[in-house]
Amino acid sequence: MIYLKTDDEIQKIKESCILVCKTLAEVASHLRPGISGFKLNEIAEDFIRSNGGIPSFLGYKNFPASLCISKNEVVVHGIPNNEIFEEGDVVSIDCGVYINGFHGDSAYTFIIGDTHPEIKKLLRVTNESLYEGIKTAVAGNRVGDIGAAIQTHTEIKQHYGVVRELVGHGVGKNLHEAPEVPNFGKRGKGPMLKEGMVIAIEPMINLGTRKIKQKDDGWTIVTADKKASAHYEHTIAIRKNEAEILSDHSFIEKSIKNNNELGNFS
Repeated sequence: MIYLKTDDEIQKIKESCILVCKTLAEVASHLRPGISGFKLNEIAEDFIRSNGGIPSFLGYKNFPASLCISKNEVVVHGIPNNEIFEEGDVVSIDCGVYINGFHGDSAYTFIIGDTHPEIKKLLRVTNESLYEGIKTAVAGNRVGDIGAAIQTHTEIKQHYGVVRELVGHGVGKNLHEAPEVPNFGKRGKGPMLKEGMVIAIEPMINLGTRKIKQKDDGWTIVTADKKASAHYEHTIAIRKNEAEILSDHSFIEKSIKNNNELGNFS
C-alpha cells in the first residue's frame, strides 16, 4: 500500500533527510587514504545519536552497521570493515536516519584523491541521471517515467549497466515502503505518482554490464565483471509541478571541497 504524507509529515521526513546529509558531510570530512570503513561507521553513528537520531540501517534485517560503505566494484550494501582506503578508491556511502517518527535516506559516491577519467565520467553521469529522474517525478506521471529517464541517460546514451535487482522505494514511518522505484522502465507504466508520495530515487549504475553477484555475507553486492559502480540517492516528495527534494547534497559537496584528500567527478 502506498501511503500519502501530509505536509507536516513531509517536513519531518525532510528533517531526517537533512540529518542524513549532515552525517554524510561529517563522514566526508574524515574520508582519506589510511582510514577504515569501520572508523567512518563509528563517526557516523556518534554523529547521528549526538543529534537526536537513530541509525536506520543498524539492525535492519540484522544489518550490522549504521552505514553501507561500498568500495570500487561493490555496488551497494557493503559492510564497514577494517580495510584501509587507498588513493584512487571510489566509495559509495549510503545512510539512513530515524528521528521524530520518520526515516530519511540518501547516498553519495566519493573519490579518494584522483581516479581514471572513465570512472569520473561514470560518477558524473550517474549523478546527472538522478536529477533526470527527479525531473519526471511529478503528480500525474508514473513510476516508469522515472526509470525510463535514468535508463535513457545512463544505459541507452552511455552504454552503462543499470542494475535491475535493486531499486528505489517509498520512505516514511518505515525505511522501505511502496512503491518500488526501478532505475529502468517504460514511460507511462507503473504506479501513478500522486501528491504526497515520498520516494527515494537511487540510480545504481555499473561501468560494465548490469550483472551483479552477492557475497557470502548475505549483504554485499558486487559487479560480476569487477568493474566500478556508482550510487547516488535523494529522497523526494511528489508535488504537482516539480518534485521537492528533501535531502540536500550541498552539505556533502561543501565538505568535499574542504577536504583536500577528496576529488570530484568534474
